[in-house]
Amino acid sequence: MDRNDSQNQLSKYLTVQHAAEFLGVSTSTLRNWDRTGKLKATRHPFNMYRLYLQSDLEKILQDLARGAKNNEKTLFDKIDREKRK
Repeated sequence: MDRNDSQNQLSKYLTVQHAAEFLGVSTSTLRNWDRTGKLKATRHPFNMYRLYLQSDLEKILQDLARGAKNNEKTLFDKIDREKRK
């Protein structure tokens, strides 16, 4: 894989700061979600920073919007219930 391919692949990911802004949450919330398994981060291959796939974040927003619209439990609610068992 050449340098352009690598940069193109990384462009699909957001840093913690950008992902937090995208979702409207704090960076601490994202890190907590990663630790608890609600949202798994990928690690940057060189500096090991957390990176979030933008398509995963879009799915979360869709899930939250759908749950709020239909007054249903979201993916995060389901994960919380499973962890409490």
